[in-house]
Amino acid sequence: MGVTLADILSARRVIRGAADATPLVPSAFMSRVAGQEFLLKLETAQPIGAFKLRGAMNAVLTRPDATRGVVCCSTGNHGRGVAHAARLRGLRAVICMSHLVPKAKVEGIRALGAEVRLHGASQDEAMAESARLCAAEGLVEISPFDDPAVIAGQGTIGLEMLEQRPDLAAILVPLSGGGLAAGIAVAAKAVNPRLRVIGITMERGAAMAASIAAGHPVEVAEHVSLADSLGGGIGLANRLTFPICRALLDDIVLVSEEDIRHAMQVLYFEDRMVAEGAAVVGLAAVLSGRLTGFAGPVATVITGRNLDMATFTRLICGQDVALGDQILKGRAYAA
Repeated sequence: MGVTLADILSARRVIRGAADATPLVPSAFMSRVAGQEFLLKLETAQPIGAFKLRGAMNAVLTRPDATRGVVCCSTGNHGRGVAHAARLRGLRAVICMSHLVPKAKVEGIRALGAEVRLHGASQDEAMAESARLCAAEGLVEISPFDDPAVIAGQGTIGLEMLEQRPDLAAILVPLSGGGLAAGIAVAAKAVNPRLRVIGITMERGAAMAASIAAGHPVEVAEHVSLADSLGGGIGLANRLTFPICRALLDDIVLVSEEDIRHAMQVLYFEDRMVAEGAAVVGLAAVLSGRLTGFAGPVATVITGRNLDMATFTRLICGQDVALGDQILKGRAYAA
């Protein structure tokens, strides 16, 4: 499939000590809801606050010595990872982002010393700008997902989870372009073929889910979402993550904006944690009753904490939150 367990083991050696060894902790509240022990893989503990550092570090650090600079398209966290890794290696980094990306994520990338190019109203348009810069300025593109080094880096999460808890029966993985889901699925299925790997994403603009349903990569309309990190397409020329996800994911579950809002509140009030909407979709699938009947311990990846805190505060306090031209009506937390 283009990425193997050997690739993931190699990536682990590359990123060791810089982007690995995050905690896997139980959630007492979610364990009661799930009817099985429910664990949280805290990628929020990464130096950039998100799992994307793993794949970015593996991809940037293994590029040839003659590399002049790197460029990528990002909805936020991949850009942080590439910027961080490029700074460590002393390389120029250009991050292309659409105008849908929250300002907090744009400023976070600039703070890491990278150049930011805001281009277009979708990730696909930002991706086209990234490709143009490769040709025009001789930069090396680091795909946010469809790159074997990126997938292998994300796959190290799956290895760690199964080393920390070999008895896991299921892993719930936030699903966007598929780099995280593909990497974890390759690692997990290699170690335990019976383990279920389930992709979770938002209802509107779920590119990988739509592509798998269609049998080939498709374009989808992008929408403002609490799970903004899961937005964007998978690329019509997708070579790796589409076939891996189609072959290895046991299921894909879609959750609503209200489900995501409630899950963010649960993680905050019950586990005292701040996380992005994209990070809590695994919780949302269980809390909403869309996933039930686990055969043993289940874990999900809390993928990132880089969110707009003003919006998060309104959400936590039960106030209305604007999602583009729509309003998500406020609701006070109730367990």
